[in-house]
Amino acid sequence: MRNNGPAGPAHVADLIALARSRRRLVAFTGAGISTESGIPDYRGPGGVWERNAIPTLEGFRGDPAVRRAYWDGRRERYPAMLAVAPNAGHRALVELERAGRLQAIITQNIDGLHQKAGSDPDRVIELHGSTHTVRCLDCGRRWAAPVVQARLAAGESVPTCLHCGGPLRAATVLFGEALPDAALRLAAAAARSCDLFLVVGSSLVVNPAARLPGLAKRAGAVVAIVNRTPTPLDALADVRVLGEAGPTLAALAAALVGTTPPDGADPGRADPDGVDHARE
Repeated sequence: MRNNGPAGPAHVADLIALARSRRRLVAFTGAGISTESGIPDYRGPGGVWERNAIPTLEGFRGDPAVRRAYWDGRRERYPAMLAVAPNAGHRALVELERAGRLQAIITQNIDGLHQKAGSDPDRVIELHGSTHTVRCLDCGRRWAAPVVQARLAAGESVPTCLHCGGPLRAATVLFGEALPDAALRLAAAAARSCDLFLVVGSSLVVNPAARLPGLAKRAGAVVAIVNRTPTPLDALADVRVLGEAGPTLAALAAALVGTTPPDGADPGRADPDGVDHARE
């Protein structure tokens, strides 16, 4: 196997070789798996860091103007989010799941594309919640997002809870808000039970989620990282692949399950041009 330490990223063939003997895979996905579907990540071009638009719980609760701006934007943006399609990376994980190789998906994403691609919702652990559910920040009641979207279309400017009058917002974790305990417990259990912990498209800088690869490693699993740029945990990885999530996972599924990779999914390289694309 090629040197896969920080100085020498591996090719996809090394990931395939590592995975062949593993039967209990867990995928840990970040924004990088969804950028190929057209959703910008937080730190990349067009993300909230670049726009200085980091959402906080305190700002949303305390400022009516923030709430109005949020719902004005959501009225326009949510239909576009509903139209986003899964990509080859999401579909490859579905193939691995249906073949009995993938136990769970732990995701930092809120877009619901794993479920839309066909992953079993009971196997998808959403650490940061979902944009497809709306919750009351006071009483905790929840609605499917299209139900609240219909209220916006009917003329409401800032919808509130029909039960307690509290503020509504998508059921996603804001900066300054703790991750849900139930999701964290499920994620930790999945990490401890797998024999391959596959990180895909995460910068691995946000805790406590970024501690999961180390938890899996201590429990005896091997760790693979697929990302377009290096991460702080690269030294922990048994294999790391610098490249796009979609072609890499498509090649992995083709090798392990026998599916045909789409055009451009070369099982020998993550990027056909061999270039490391800069992205946090």
